[in-house]
Parts: sequence; structure tokens; C-alpha cells
Amino acid sequence: MKPYQNIEIAECGEPLVAIPNHILKINPHPYMSLGAPYGDRSPFFVRQGILEKLQKSQVYLQTIRPNWQIAIFDAYRPVSVQQFMVDYSFRQLVEAKGLKIKNITEEKKNALMNEVMKFWAIPSPDPKTPPPHSTGAAIDVTLFDAELLEINMGSPIDEISDRSLPNYFANSSNAQEIRFHSDRELLNQVMTYSGFQRHPNEWWHFSYGDQLWAWISNEKIAIYGG
Repeated sequence: MKPYQNIEIAECGEPLVAIPNHILKINPHPYMSLGAPYGDRSPFFVRQGILEKLQKSQVYLQTIRPNWQIAIFDAYRPVSVQQFMVDYSFRQLVEAKGLKIKNITEEKKNALMNEVMKFWAIPSPDPKTPPPHSTGAAIDVTLFDAELLEINMGSPIDEISDRSLPNYFANSSNAQEIRFHSDRELLNQVMTYSGFQRHPNEWWHFSYGDQLWAWISNEKIAIYGG
């Protein structure tokens, strides 16, 4: 269990809607390219209220950086896809450390999985504890400039390392790393403007109305369930 999973959900019944074509999306979709089991579902769906807030944030971004865009990396995610990505990320982490799953102890497996779960929600099928992305209330986003070039935020989305922490570069005196932090802060500024909250461990993850949002916001109830 994660602390936010204790938050009560009072599902509001708002529908999932497609993110319209004029909003920039990362294509091909990274998890679909890996074979994640979406079936006939699209990852580019969110709750109606989330879409409205995203559009509000995009308009606000234009007042600060004309012609820049918020780009959607990922949005709706069935629990089956959440499980797929947790398993995939675990295997990638094992390989990155030069290990083989069959040769590591249960204690080491647990330690590595704890690293993974700093950045991935538990793929719980329980309607009382849905992963944030499975509610349609969470989105992973980044920024593109006026030339439609992706802004370098200092680490790629989903990297399992401390570089993913939103304030990792906050105290750096390196010019490039100062820019990384500035652009992360810009993204946070435009997303929180419309009510989103940022994940404590991920510079790219924002949500509104789910359990994680409620926990960060000190709200007693979430309005979006699985």
C-alpha cells in the first residue's frame, strides 16, 4: 500500500473522452510499441474535467512561451498495462545493473522492485485502490518548443533514478542543469495553474481528482476511481 491509497473515492461518474488531435501527443505511443495489452483501448483518453484543465494549462503556457506546447506522453492506462509496465521496468532495471533475474536472491529482487515502485503505482485491481492512470485522471507530459522540438528536461520520462525527482537539479550551478530545473518548473507552473498536482517523484506526472491528488492536496475524498 502507498499512503494515498487510503483516501476514500466518491466516483463522480464523469466520462472518459478522447484527447483531441490538436493537442500534441508522443507517437508512436511508447508502451503500445512495447506490446502493452491495451486491446481496443486508446491511451490518449482522460476524464472530461482533466481535458478541460489540460486545455486551460495549454492556453496559459502560450502567455509565457508563445507557440510552445504541452505534449502528452501517456494518459489512460488499464490495470493490465500498469502490470505490464511494472514487470517491464523491473526487467530493464535488472539488466541495467548487469544482473540476471534467475541468479538474484529474493532479497535483492525485493530491493530492486522497491526502486521500481518509487516511480510506478501498484497495479491493483481493487476499485478502492486504482493506479492513478487507470482512473483517467493522470497524465504524463512534457514540453515542445515553437519548432516542435522536445525540450530537454534533464532525464527521460520513466527513468528509474533520482534524476526523475522534480527538484533534482534545483541547487545546481551548472548552466545546463539550471535550464533543466527552470523548464521543469515552467511545466509545473502551467499544470498547477489549472489545478493539477505533480507526483513527488516524477517531474512529468500530473493528476487531478484521483487519490494521489487528494493526498498531496490534503483533500479527504477523491472524485475519480478506476
